[in-house]
Amino acid sequence: MNINTAQQPSRSCAIETHQLRFRWPKQPTPLHFPDIQLNQGKHLFLRGPSGTGKSTLLSMLAGMMLPETGSVKLLGTSLSELKGGARDQFRADHMGVIFQQFNLVPYLSALANVTLPCRLSGRRRQQTQDSPEAAGTSLLQQLSIPESLWHRQVTEMSIGQQQRVAAARALIGSPEIILADEPTSALDTDNRDRFVELLLNLAHQHRCSVVFVSHDRSLANHFHHHLSLGGES
Repeated sequence: MNINTAQQPSRSCAIETHQLRFRWPKQPTPLHFPDIQLNQGKHLFLRGPSGTGKSTLLSMLAGMMLPETGSVKLLGTSLSELKGGARDQFRADHMGVIFQQFNLVPYLSALANVTLPCRLSGRRRQQTQDSPEAAGTSLLQQLSIPESLWHRQVTEMSIGQQQRVAAARALIGSPEIILADEPTSALDTDNRDRFVELLLNLAHQHRCSVVFVSHDRSLANHFHHHLSLGGES
């Protein structure tokens, strides 16, 4: 593969998948997934009951797992043509991931967690307007994290505050794609809706495409496109 293709991918389509299938060990029946074509800057709501493969699909989109058959192409780059280290670097350069359990580094401060992607990706670091610290504090301000918490360990913060730190970490450096795996599952209705609206507004400002996974269909009206797994209508 020409390495320049991975470094400077096409921006016309953020995500394209074709005939994806994945089988877990000892699983008799593989998971089959509908094709996706999501243009840059658009937002996709992915829903389905437990066991239908929502998180598995997100892991394949992130390049953390490879499909048994089929293809995943992000920003014009086929993930299956990249070796493991190159996939990891592609993810660091072009994707922000919000995990269900946030996966924040417990011994780091809120600001250090937010700026972490800029330490892993020169591209993300260069895309901050001033410095990673300035970009990180700006995101924390927009996400209503009090300045008194910026330099405290994330373990001292509430679940809702940790969630917003995870969102800031995903957004810093303007990655083209945000993948969010049920990030609102621990929130009440009011805080859930506020978080989704804030996340999508910030993604729009940063021109990010978003794939948001949830079992909660009431969130669907926030998104441009919807996709259901497991035969849901």
